[in-house]
Amino acid sequence: MAGNDDRDEAEVARLIAQVTLADRKAFATLYQRTSRKLFGVCLRMLQDRADAEEALQEIYIKVWNSAGAYRADMGRPMTWLIAIARNHALDMLRRRRQVAVELDEAGEIADPQVGPEETAVLSSEGRRIEDCMRELEEDRAAAVRSAYVDGMSYLELAGLHGVPLNTMRTWLRRSLIKLRECMDR
Repeated sequence: MAGNDDRDEAEVARLIAQVTLADRKAFATLYQRTSRKLFGVCLRMLQDRADAEEALQEIYIKVWNSAGAYRADMGRPMTWLIAIARNHALDMLRRRRQVAVELDEAGEIADPQVGPEETAVLSSEGRRIEDCMRELEEDRAAAVRSAYVDGMSYLELAGLHGVPLNTMRTWLRRSLIKLRECMDR
């Protein structure tokens, strides 16, 4: 079975290389072989079929335009494609959150200043989080900050720290468990 996976990955890598040369037939074949998986990623993240379909179209435009950026030495081709899909879906989710409400629809506008009680609570929570972060190994803490503060993807973090993608996922999962345990104390 692994042999089939390796052949499929090699075929996808070959198709990406041909797309770099503006080969429309290779692009159509690449879409045919990979779109179901990428659509699943988008649908799972966006939770809306129409948004996922729109995202998929935009993702393949990105693939067409940036196929030359794929390098086999940086990972598997499906991982690269999934990273493009995931990052695009995250961008769409961020844009959803940033949609501004018209002033007429806003009703009362709350005072943006945080009150003294909230300031004290936030400060206390911030210190607790920082104390718990210090309990993590330095590289794990840096990965958690990069993922959850800077919004870096697992793939980007794996490259930054020089570890396999699944190792990075394990680091983050275990680090979050440790942080939760620390915060619960």
